[in-house]
Amino acid sequence: MDSKVIGEKIAKARKEKNMSQAQLAQQIFISPQAVGKWERGESMPDITTFDRLAEILGVDLNYFSENAPSVTAEIPHARESTSQPVPVMENATNSNDRQVLINLTAADLQESDFAGVVLHKGKFKASSLRGADFSNADLTGSLFDATDAREANFNGANLTECHFSATELTGASFDKSVLVRTTLNMSGQGAKFVDASLVDVKLIKTDLRKTVFQNCTFTGVDFSYCDLRGIDFNGQTFDGVRFDKSALNDVSFRGAALRNVSFTVPFSLTNKSHLALKTIDFYGATMDKLTYLALKGLMAVDLSNVTIL
Repeated sequence: MDSKVIGEKIAKARKEKNMSQAQLAQQIFISPQAVGKWERGESMPDITTFDRLAEILGVDLNYFSENAPSVTAEIPHARESTSQPVPVMENATNSNDRQVLINLTAADLQESDFAGVVLHKGKFKASSLRGADFSNADLTGSLFDATDAREANFNGANLTECHFSATELTGASFDKSVLVRTTLNMSGQGAKFVDASLVDVKLIKTDLRKTVFQNCTFTGVDFSYCDLRGIDFNGQTFDGVRFDKSALNDVSFRGAALRNVSFTVPFSLTNKSHLALKTIDFYGATMDKLTYLALKGLMAVDLSNVTIL
């Protein structure tokens, strides 16, 4: 098949449906740039995507053959699917209320391109998402359950109210991601959060020993019962955060700002817990008076180089 001819047919049918490239891309879970490449003849959809394209554009599969005419008068039902033209999506929020729930259960989507898509309340259950690209996607309310998302790219993604349950996130990146009321129950180790904003996030009972946090802000985050041994929180900001009954051996808060932060040890104040508390490093940290006094009450914590706000 001639990719240029196919591209012209896709563009013509899309325009007959009054659809933007972004709207078409959203419905087949690819980026608008990929649609643009199709229409310019730089690449072609795979065979399974042609079926979905035909359904969305209201054409017969034969329409995409090189010998089929591409005049709009011969596109079956091209104007019959709606009495009103579909509005051009300038803002992703405009279409969210009309989006159907997308269920991608047990799907093999390794290295798939979800970059920039709008997918609210999507379901990825027992799916293979290793190396998938979710950068800058709006995934509000989506579920990732028992999913392999190693090396997945969530950079710049909106993960508001997403739920990651028993999800393998080794090597996954969350640079500049927005996580609001998100639950992260991760398996595996080594996810990386850089310049990320975490608000009302729950990471309860999670092994975070090899997770990387750099230049993040934590507001209302719950780290209860987590294994945080050896984590570097240097220079980061904590407001209304709970570290209750978490393992904090060798955790560093050097230069961090802490306000209304709760620390309780995971066991009684035995000699073992006393030694563990002594390994937490607060050198150069600033904290409000209540956080300071609560830590001081634990006795073993060295607060000699802390600034009280």
